[in-house]
Amino acid sequence: MRTTSLLKSFSLFLVLAASKPLAARLTDYVNPLIGTGRIEGALRGNNHPGATVPFGLVQLSPDTREAPDWDCPAGYAYEENLVYGFSHTHLSGTGAADLIDILLLPTSSKSRSASMDHASEEARPGYYAARLTDDDILAELTATTHTGIHRYTYPEGARQQVYLDLDHSAAKGSWGRRIEKAQLRIVDAHTIEGFRIITGWAPLRKVCFSIRFSKPIAAVHGWNDGREWEGKDTSSLFFNGTDLKATFTFAGEGRELEARVGISAVSIGNARLNREHETAGRSFDALCASARQQWEAVLSGINARFSSDADATIFYTALYHAMQQPSVFSDVNGDYARADYQIGRVREGHDFFTMFSIWDTYRAAHALYALLQPARAADMAMSMIDHADHYGYLPIWELWGQDNYCMIGNHAVSILVEAIRKEVPGIDEQAAWRAIRRTLATPHRDSPWPLWERLGYMPENLQTQSVSITLEDAYDDWCAARLAERLGLTDEMKHFDALARNYRNLYNAESGLFQPKDDKGNWMEGFDPLRYGANGGSAYTEGNAWQWRWSVQHDIGDLIALSGGQKYFLNQLDYFFTCKDTSGEKNDNASGFIGLYAHGNEPSHHVAFLYTLASQPQKTDQLVDHIRRTMYNDEVSGYIGNDDCGEMSAWYVFAALGLYPVNPASAEYVLFAPSVEEATIHLPDGKTFRIETSRHGKRAVFVKEIRWNGRKLKRPVISHHDLLQGGTLRFELTSKHDGSLLKL
Repeated sequence: MRTTSLLKSFSLFLVLAASKPLAARLTDYVNPLIGTGRIEGALRGNNHPGATVPFGLVQLSPDTREAPDWDCPAGYAYEENLVYGFSHTHLSGTGAADLIDILLLPTSSKSRSASMDHASEEARPGYYAARLTDDDILAELTATTHTGIHRYTYPEGARQQVYLDLDHSAAKGSWGRRIEKAQLRIVDAHTIEGFRIITGWAPLRKVCFSIRFSKPIAAVHGWNDGREWEGKDTSSLFFNGTDLKATFTFAGEGRELEARVGISAVSIGNARLNREHETAGRSFDALCASARQQWEAVLSGINARFSSDADATIFYTALYHAMQQPSVFSDVNGDYARADYQIGRVREGHDFFTMFSIWDTYRAAHALYALLQPARAADMAMSMIDHADHYGYLPIWELWGQDNYCMIGNHAVSILVEAIRKEVPGIDEQAAWRAIRRTLATPHRDSPWPLWERLGYMPENLQTQSVSITLEDAYDDWCAARLAERLGLTDEMKHFDALARNYRNLYNAESGLFQPKDDKGNWMEGFDPLRYGANGGSAYTEGNAWQWRWSVQHDIGDLIALSGGQKYFLNQLDYFFTCKDTSGEKNDNASGFIGLYAHGNEPSHHVAFLYTLASQPQKTDQLVDHIRRTMYNDEVSGYIGNDDCGEMSAWYVFAALGLYPVNPASAEYVLFAPSVEEATIHLPDGKTFRIETSRHGKRAVFVKEIRWNGRKLKRPVISHHDLLQGGTLRFELTSKHDGSLLKL
C-alpha cells in the first residue's frame, strides 16, 4: 500500500486548508448519486453510489437488480426501489456488467430483497446509507482499499440476521457467466470465510473473502446447490458448491451489528490479512472519516472556484468518479494475481493495478492521472508492463488481472508513451519498449500485424471493424515511433512512423471519409456514411463513418491536408456538427448528439477541439460551453452517456479547466475558454499551476487572449513540460467573437 504518499497528500491538504480556508470541504461538493439515473432518450452514466476510497478494490454498493446486465452494469438504477443487497465489487460507468461479488443483506425475516426509501438515502465519498423499509433497518457502508465495512441498525427487539449470497453476480446469460466453484466455511462464532471462482466477461476470476461480525452467530440456515441445511452448531463447518447462500442469525445486546469483509484475488489468508491490517482497532466512524480524508486529499489536487455551487458539484463529482478506477489489485503484503494465474509480488511501496478500460480512458483519464497522481500513474504503467511480461502483450481491456479483449486497438501503448513523455518518474522505459514492440508484432486476437505490414490497412473482408482498427492502430504506431525516437532507435522509429500513416490508405477523396476496402484494394460496395456499426459486422466500431472521420489525433495537419486544405476541413466540421440526416438504427452507445457528434461515446470526444487547431477557436469555445451546460448536470441523470471508468468525467474536468489532450501522447494540451473562475493545480514537487479567468460581458465564453506567465501565447497550445514548471495561465474572455458560430 502507498500509505506514505496518501499521508503526504493529506498533510498537503491540511496545509492548504489552513492557509486558505475553504467555504466547504471539497468532498461536500461530491454527489455519488450523479450518473446513477437515466437521461430521457439517452444512456445512463452507469455509476454506482456506494462507498469506496480512491482507486479502491472494494466498491461497496447496493444492487437494485437481481442479476445486473447491459442496462445496469453497475448494479444500481436510481429509479428502482428494491435492493437485493450490498455487494463489494463494482465497475463504475462501464457499458457491460461484471464483478458484483459477495452480497450481504440485513434482514429480520430471512428476506432476499428489501424495499429502499430514497428519501433516506445518503451518499458521500467513503459513505453510503439507506433505510430498508420492510424491516426498518438502517444500512450504513464505508470502505478501505480491500475491505467493506457494514453497520446495520435494527429496530429494538428485532431479530438480527444477515443474508449472504455467493451466487449473486451479473447476469448468468452474458459472456457465458457461471460459478465454477464456491466455498463457505464457518471458522468460529464471529468469522466466516470462503471464495468463489466465477467466469464471465473476465475469465476465471477468483474472489476470496474473510468476514468478521461484531456479534456471535447463534444459528445458520443455508442452501447448497438446492439442498437446505439449518442448525445452531456453527463451528468449523465447510460447504462446497456452485450456488451457496446462507442466512445468519446473531446473538447479543444492542441494536447495531457490524460486518467487516476483506477480499483478495490471491487467497483467503490474504483476505483476512487485508481486513485485519486495514480495520483492526478502528471504529466504523473512524474508518468512515479516514475514507473521507483520503478523498479530500485526492480532490484537493485541484482547488477550483466556480460561479455556482452546481458547477462545483459537477466538477468535483467528475473528479471523484475519475479517481475510482483503475483499482489497487495487490494485497497489503504486495501479493497479486498475475495474468498467467500465478502469484506475483509488487515492490514495497508500490501497488499493482487492475480494471483498465483502456479504449475509453487512454483519451483523457490517464492524462489526468499523469497530472494529478503521477506516482499512481507510474504504478499503472508498470502493471501494464507486468501484464505483457506474463501474458505476451499489453492489455486491451484488463479486468481482475485478465484480459477480456473488449474493444479495439492496443492503447496501453499510448498510455505508456504518454506517461514517459510527460516525465512521470518510476517507469522502466526499456521494459516499456520491449512490451510495446512485442505487442505490435505478435499475432493475437484482433492483432493487425500480418495484414497490417503487408497491405498497409485492415481489409474488411478479412477483419471486421477494419476502418476503426486501421485508424486506431495507426495512432498506436505513432506512439511507438515516439518512444523509439526517445530511445535513439532510428530504424524502429522510421518503421513505426511509416505505419502511422496507414490511415491514408483508407481515405477516399471523393467522399472525404475513411472507407473500407477489401484485401485486393477495392472499395467495399454498399457504403453508407451514416450507418452505424457496433462491435463487429461493420467497418466502424460503435459509430459511423462521420464519427470516425476525425480519428487521426497524431497528425491533424495531415488530416487537414487530406481534406483539401483548411477551408474544406472546416466545412466538413461544420457539416458534422449541424447535419440532421440519419439512416438506420443508431448504435446503443450513441447519445448526446450535436448533429452527428455523439458526446455519449468516446470517438467524438476530441472533435470539438479541432476547430481551434484549424484556426476557428470561437467554435470550440461555443461547442465546449454547450456540452458542459447541456450534457452534464448535478442530478442523478448527470451524464449523457456511460462514464466508462471515469472517461466522461475526465473530459469534463479538462473542459472546465480550459485545456484538453487531443493527442495525449503528444504531451500537449489544446487551450480554450474554461468554466472555472480560477483554479490551482498542486503539482507533486510543491509547485503550483494556476488558471485565472477575466470575463468581460454577461456570456463571456469566448477567448480574447491567453497569457502564460504574463506572456501572450501566439498559439493556443501548452506543453505538459511547461505546466510542470509551475506558473499562471490567464484567460481573457469576452461575449464577442471573431467569425461565425454554429446554429446549435
